[in-house]
Amino acid sequence: MPLPKSNNYTIEDIYSLPDGQRAELIDGQIYDMAPPSPFQQELVMELSATLRDYIKKNSGSCKVYPAPFAVFLNQDDHNYVEPDISVICDPNRINEKGCNGAPDFIIEIVSPSSQRMDYLTKLFKYHTAGVREYWIVNPMKQTVQTYFFGDVEDSNQYSFDDEISVGIYDDLKICIADLLK
Repeated sequence: MPLPKSNNYTIEDIYSLPDGQRAELIDGQIYDMAPPSPFQQELVMELSATLRDYIKKNSGSCKVYPAPFAVFLNQDDHNYVEPDISVICDPNRINEKGCNGAPDFIIEIVSPSSQRMDYLTKLFKYHTAGVREYWIVNPMKQTVQTYFFGDVEDSNQYSFDDEISVGIYDDLKICIADLLK
């Protein structure tokens, strides 16, 4: 897990990082981000394309944004994240800097160094910020943990071979193993 630095930082500190250095800001703590592996990138591309194609085919209004894409979760200067995939259905949340407020759907691809962050810290932050659906895709275990934070909250774990229903859409199911063939 990335170790937090010990000061209370703001978005201004994120923007003053050296070019190429990626980090997230959660409750005023900076967490450095490791570069993704090729397999993580493949997952991001396939999942993003599947979601985008579904939205286009159904004339949907949501947009898919793969990382790096700035999300100002709480619309304050102490929280800035770059989810692997963000789906945003309210165009008023988007400006030239990124997304202001919670995306509707977030997918994080776990790496060995991000497990604690994705399964604990971000789960709590995304839930309290108003994200409707959150998936944690774990390539090492070939599992997907899903959380739906709608009127009825739900959580399930799936394998890459399972068809997983996307909660924000009634008729979209994704099988990660099929995407990787």
